[in-house]
Amino acid sequence: MRALISVSDKRGIVEFARELENLGVEIISTGGTHRTLKEAGIKVRGISEVTKFPECLDGRVKTLHPNIHAGILARRDNPEHMKELADLNIETIDMVVVNLYPFKETILKEGVTREEAIENIDIGGPTMLRAAAKNYQDVTVIVDPEDYELVLGELKEKKEVSLDTKFYLCSKVFFHTAHYDALISSYMKRERKDNSLPQTFTMTYEKIQEMRYGENPHQKAAFYKEAGKAKGLLTSAVQLHGKELSYNNINDTNGALELLKEFHEPCVVACKHANPCGVGTADNIYDAYMKAYSADPVSIFGGIVVFNREVDEKTALEINKIFVEIIAAPSYSREALSVLKSKKNIRLLQIENILEKQDEYAYDIKKVAGGILVQELDSKLLSEDQDLNTVTLREPDDKEMKDLIMAWKIVKHTKSNAITLVKDGRSIGIGPGQVNRIWACRQAIEHAHEFLGPDSTKGASLASDAFFPFPDCVEEAAKAGITAIIQPGGSLKDDESIEACNKYNISMVFTGMRHFKH
Repeated sequence: MRALISVSDKRGIVEFARELENLGVEIISTGGTHRTLKEAGIKVRGISEVTKFPECLDGRVKTLHPNIHAGILARRDNPEHMKELADLNIETIDMVVVNLYPFKETILKEGVTREEAIENIDIGGPTMLRAAAKNYQDVTVIVDPEDYELVLGELKEKKEVSLDTKFYLCSKVFFHTAHYDALISSYMKRERKDNSLPQTFTMTYEKIQEMRYGENPHQKAAFYKEAGKAKGLLTSAVQLHGKELSYNNINDTNGALELLKEFHEPCVVACKHANPCGVGTADNIYDAYMKAYSADPVSIFGGIVVFNREVDEKTALEINKIFVEIIAAPSYSREALSVLKSKKNIRLLQIENILEKQDEYAYDIKKVAGGILVQELDSKLLSEDQDLNTVTLREPDDKEMKDLIMAWKIVKHTKSNAITLVKDGRSIGIGPGQVNRIWACRQAIEHAHEFLGPDSTKGASLASDAFFPFPDCVEEAAKAGITAIIQPGGSLKDDESIEACNKYNISMVFTGMRHFKH
């Protein structure tokens, strides 16, 4: 048996090669791997001894040779193949142990140049792997150091690697090379600053976590991340306390984080089932938390709470008065951690750069039966080609405008049909996910009255994620004492809503931009 070994990831390779040598396997190797094995005292042949041709072009060409690929690809059960090998004086290669140039590690380095990235695109490695995997019946191919023990175990016990194991290893190769090529194509897309939707769509993800179950206990699930830098995202979170995150925990926390990133002033977002239930802004994080909590003290129970400032001891003591599933923040004071860790079941996440948004070239992807829907991220807040347009006789005052913008940020991240109410830097009522807009409006008002009293909506500002098809939402707002509305506009019956606002002295602003979220 002959094995060709050429690896960038050298974990365990010396020990593996030594075991192969003890089993009588002849070893061929290249470059740095050849040097590593030779220095370890393992008998190894250089690749040029097999090809009868020197490595050239700074090592770019060394294994791309018929003496290598014919030795890998020849079918042992095909007499003509074996006769051709004999006539050409080519020996078979029965095992290929290869992992690829560290392209991902290269592009993740700070300040990496395009030339350096391109130089770390492996050519010979994927070619050998694919060749060996194609001929898996005759060639054992190993791309993952974790499989060394499996192969050695079978060689020692059975004197050969079973066909089932060879096929398993073969399948890992194609997963590996597909991942590698997708990394390269993603890098190229970013280098070109290309946000188009391509004719064919390929992405790659790396598993972070196996989960006990998915959205429901009968569903399997795992958490994957995009390969690349992930500052400020949930995939870069460090868990400081509590049990493992579940599928629903991750989905809900992500919804809260997306909204949090809209704010630069101290802000707290409480979230339940990926919808905000309380949002507060203030001059300090304690007051922001108290605003978010009081907006809906019922729904926050068992929910997710995210902060864009360090959590201090005073805030932690307030949090500990109720049960929350998860807290995420850029940092915690030592005293706050001590307080929060006193509760066994709370999960504490630290996310540095928590306000950093996703790469502008990222996609929003939804799975549908038999395919996927792909779109650009909804990364904008207001239309760039027009200013906010007051369409009523009365302009919003400065306080109303500030609350309108906050309500607009919240409604952008609330499931459609959505209505949000804001007053004095705090959400006071949120109506998410209704099948018609008037129900969402009534729900938001009812929630405000339930938790904050019947006068809470007087002087409040209202946001709608899409236009009003009828003036009914304006009528409901007027009854509640709401004085300002922000919405996209664009309905055939905009004039009726504007007329109703003028009738009740409500100011209304059009954004020219819709924010459906399904």
